[in-house]
Amino acid sequence: MPFYHRAGQVPHKRHTVFRRPDGRLYPEELVSTEGFSSVYSLVYHCHPPTRIREVGPAQSVAPRIAVTNNPMHRSFRGFQVPPADDYLQSRQIVLTNNDCQIILAAPRQSMDYFYKNATADEMIFVHEGSGTVSTAFGSLRFAYGDYVHIPRGIIYRIDFDTPDNRLFIVESFSPIQFPRKYLSREGQLLEHSPFCERDIRVPSDLVTHDQRGEFPIFIKKYHELFRFVYDAHPFDYIGWDGFFYPYSTSIHDFEPITGRVHQPPPVHQHFEAHNFVICSFVPRLFDYHPEAIPAPYNHSNVDSDEVLYYVDGDFMSRNNIERGQITLHPIGIPHGPHPGAAERSIGVKDTQELAVMVDTFKPLALTEEALAIEDPSYLTSWLED
Repeated sequence: MPFYHRAGQVPHKRHTVFRRPDGRLYPEELVSTEGFSSVYSLVYHCHPPTRIREVGPAQSVAPRIAVTNNPMHRSFRGFQVPPADDYLQSRQIVLTNNDCQIILAAPRQSMDYFYKNATADEMIFVHEGSGTVSTAFGSLRFAYGDYVHIPRGIIYRIDFDTPDNRLFIVESFSPIQFPRKYLSREGQLLEHSPFCERDIRVPSDLVTHDQRGEFPIFIKKYHELFRFVYDAHPFDYIGWDGFFYPYSTSIHDFEPITGRVHQPPPVHQHFEAHNFVICSFVPRLFDYHPEAIPAPYNHSNVDSDEVLYYVDGDFMSRNNIERGQITLHPIGIPHGPHPGAAERSIGVKDTQELAVMVDTFKPLALTEEALAIEDPSYLTSWLED
């Protein structure tokens, strides 16, 4: 949960008279979560957000599931997902369940339309590329290593600086939040948290677009996409305040927690949602017990599917891993370091690895797009001597 923020003009008291220079009221909108029981923002429009000119027919964007009950370790070469000009068309769902969807994207062009995910938060990890996410709340610059969190219901548009972009996206059907173990009772990030409020970037440069006309907005609701045409520019906020807004933070600002012996994966946790967590593996000093084995021990995935997305560096527990590769270690099947990795890690002082992990507490299904980029040799890679 981000902290309270305010931008633009808002009245002294909520739900009170707030007029435009011509005497008309600024339409007020409450953007709330979990009914009225969780975080919210109050926003003030130039025009009512309810003015819709037309809605087009539904277009299916449901995942094309190929394997529903995955019994084995798998790996996928993420950079083999072909680039596409359009942002939405570039998004390829590779893993999915009822709690989240894991998506790879390689868009070449900036968006000439607006987009809203009505039913899922989006956490966009930027592997390659840079640009700006524009919203009615303001804009967010992004670059390599950034997480851009766009909560459900927020309309956005992305302008990329170059055509070379690689994104790892997690769609969550529940709110993505900071881990409760890092927060005080008052909601402040505690001293032992691996990041703090200074690492969170809030929207800036609020620009009010007081325009009427025809503005196409693609809205995704569950597994269908609709083309809406709004009567006013969606970025028409004159001001807003609250706790609900898009923000960004960088994996490079995540401060690792280390110890004398190998630390378990929860020390890498960065975000959480219902039935899954997102972790950041970053450059860090290795364990400093004189006889420590820095490589992770073999462990059974009793309660979660473990997804690792490899960003950069030499991941010390794996052999022959490349940038953009994904490994999936499913519930119920033990896994551990590749042959030679444990011995190789003894005496090593640090690692420069960079990776994003998604642990889901319900099994993930594989899509046709995932099978198209699968590395079939991964299953038997522990047989190497």
